[in-house]
Amino acid sequence: MGQAGAGERHLWAGKRAAGAFLPGRFMVQWGKRMEEGRTLSNTRTQDRPVCGRFAPSPSGRMHLGNLMCCLLAWLSAKSKGGQVLLRIEDLDTQRCPRSYADAIVDDLAWLGLAADGPTPPVYQSDRSEIYQRYFDELSRRGLVYPCFCSRSQLHAASAPHRSDGQVIYAGTCRGLTPAEIAERSKIRAPAWRVQVPDEVIAFEDGHMGHYEENLARDCGDFFLRRADGVFAYQLAVVVDDALMGVDEVVRGSDLLSSTPRQLWLYRKLGLTPPKFYHLPLLLASDGRRLSKRDGDQSLENLREKYTPEEIIGKLAFACGLQASPAPTTPQALARTFDWSQVPKSDIVLPENLF
Repeated sequence: MGQAGAGERHLWAGKRAAGAFLPGRFMVQWGKRMEEGRTLSNTRTQDRPVCGRFAPSPSGRMHLGNLMCCLLAWLSAKSKGGQVLLRIEDLDTQRCPRSYADAIVDDLAWLGLAADGPTPPVYQSDRSEIYQRYFDELSRRGLVYPCFCSRSQLHAASAPHRSDGQVIYAGTCRGLTPAEIAERSKIRAPAWRVQVPDEVIAFEDGHMGHYEENLARDCGDFFLRRADGVFAYQLAVVVDDALMGVDEVVRGSDLLSSTPRQLWLYRKLGLTPPKFYHLPLLLASDGRRLSKRDGDQSLENLREKYTPEEIIGKLAFACGLQASPAPTTPQALARTFDWSQVPKSDIVLPENLF
């Protein structure tokens, strides 16, 4: 991503050392804006260390899939001499109590994967005023409109769907007149969408390689804010990664399809995107996708059975970082880490590994 000036870097370092990260007041102005129609590059400047991040959603205790993402994010940054920041993605506070966030911080420290700052972490639930400013900027450009479609309307069989089952919004509310908006607002509060162009956004993922989507055909106008006022992930993650100075994002391949729309938002907001690395999903031995409902794979239960070194060693073995499940530490793995070691297809946990 574009680089901050020396003074801005010192400002960030000072705030982090003091344990006082001030979202919205520390706002780096990055390099030149991306040109319209250009394939977006994720090239990082080479004169400062990589800045990665953990961005867990505290809707439960971490499971092995979450841990694999944190491990690879930590290894990717540390193997380049970089740092890793922590942000708690708790936009939906009803689903994400602070107790789970506290447990995540404790789990990461116990495993030897503690973030380098800020202290306390950045909480998305504290940043609505910041997101509102960027929402307003897009609105001033005439790109935002209210959507009154119900969930049943959006997921109707007649609605356009992607091959993976995701709904492509058909633009039903895009052309509503002011009178129609006023009338429908009497019945229900609207969500808010951003209007996307008929444009192909392409990028080179650091692990998965080339990926592209046509925003209008493959994505459609997407949510920026829910009807209850909660800002959408797509806007919040772009704003937060930019303002925190994150220039390397490691996350699951289930978010690969979100990247083109986020890259488009970076461009529209005048922010330089990070380099993306999307990792394969970790599946249970029977092929199921892991979830926080799988209590036997949660860190809460695993901590009762294994040492940190045993968990890290078994997980490193599962994702191709070492030839056996022998106990090890993140620091030892970082010395030889390379993305070429990590599979691109989904990883099935060997039976009885944990």
